[in-house]
Amino acid sequence: MAKPSPTITTIAEAAGVSIASVSRVFNGLAVRDATRRKVLSAAERLGYVPNSVARSLKSNRTDQIAFAVEDIGNPVYLAMLREIQPVLRAGGYRLVVHSTGGDPAEEIEVLRGLGRRYADGLIISPIRMTGGLLAALRGLSSPAVVIGSPPADAGVDNVRADSRTGIRLALRHLLDSGRTRIGFVNGPLDTVPGGYRDAAFRDVLADARLAADERLVHVGECRRETGSEGARRLLRHPDGAPDALLCANDLIALGALDTLRAEGYRVPEDVAVVGMDDTDLAAVSWPTLTSVCLGSAERGRRAAEILLDRLEDRPDHPETTQPPAASTRSVTVEPRLVVRASTSGSDR
Repeated sequence: MAKPSPTITTIAEAAGVSIASVSRVFNGLAVRDATRRKVLSAAERLGYVPNSVARSLKSNRTDQIAFAVEDIGNPVYLAMLREIQPVLRAGGYRLVVHSTGGDPAEEIEVLRGLGRRYADGLIISPIRMTGGLLAALRGLSSPAVVIGSPPADAGVDNVRADSRTGIRLALRHLLDSGRTRIGFVNGPLDTVPGGYRDAAFRDVLADARLAADERLVHVGECRRETGSEGARRLLRHPDGAPDALLCANDLIALGALDTLRAEGYRVPEDVAVVGMDDTDLAAVSWPTLTSVCLGSAERGRRAAEILLDRLEDRPDHPETTQPPAASTRSVTVEPRLVVRASTSGSDR
C-alpha cells in the first residue's frame, strides 16, 4: 500500500508547530527563524513538495516571467538573456523563454497567454510593430516591457537601441578612413531595425554628398547566408567592387567575410567590413570584426529592472493594467563603435 503523501498538517505535527505557521513558511510570510527551520526540516524529512499550482491560484502569482524573442539562438538575444535571468532570479522569479520566429501572430499568442496568468510579467523583443501587436500590448492586464521601439502612444515600458546613431557611427568611421564606395547589406525593411538602418544609411550618405547607389544595397534576412549572398552580388557591381561593406548585424557581416575570403579579397585592404550589435562573434571572427555595440546586455538588464519595479508596485490582485502612456518608462541605450581588424588592420 502506497504511503500517503505528506500534508501541511503532518508537517505541523512533525515540526511541533501550528498549521498556520507551516502555511506562513510556505507562502514566504514573516515567521521566526527557529520556526522556519523546524518547518523546512520536517518538510524535507517527510518528502513534502508544495503544490505550486494551488498556491499560485491563491496568491495570483506564478513567480514566472516570460521572455519572447525572434530566435533564442541569435547571440543578441543570448546576451540579453544572460543579464535578464540573474536580475529576475534575485527578485524571486523563474524565466520562461519563447522563440517566436519574428511572427507577430505568435507574439500576440504569447501576450494572450499572459492574460491567462501563465506568467506574472513579460519581456518581449518584437522586430515588427503591427497594429494587432500594439493593440494586444495596450490590452494587457499584466506588466510588460518591450525591448524595441514601439510608438510613443503604445502605453508600454520600453528599452530601445539607437540604430540610427549606430549606423551614423559606422558610416562616419568608413568615410573618415577614405572609403567612398560603401555597400550596405541589410535585413528586412518591414522590420523596425531594418527600416531605421536603411533610412540612416541614406541620410548619412546624403550628408556626405554621396548618392546611395541602389546596386550597392542588398536586402535579405538577418542571417549569415544573407551576408554571403549580398557580398557576392555587390562584388560584381558593373563599376567595380565596393571598398567597404556595412552590414546590419554581425551574422550578416560574418557571411560577407566568408565570401570575401573565398573570392580572394583582402580585409580591410581591399574591402573593409563593419557589423552591428558587437556580439561575442565579432571578437573571434577572422579578421576580428569592427562592430557597433547597441548595448544588448544593458538593454536586457534595464528591461528586467523596469519589470521588477512594476511588479513590486502592483497589488496582489491582477486587475492592474499597463501604465497609462504618460507614465510609461522609455530608456535609450546609446551605441558605441568598437574598432577591430576588419577596418583598421589591427585591434584597438
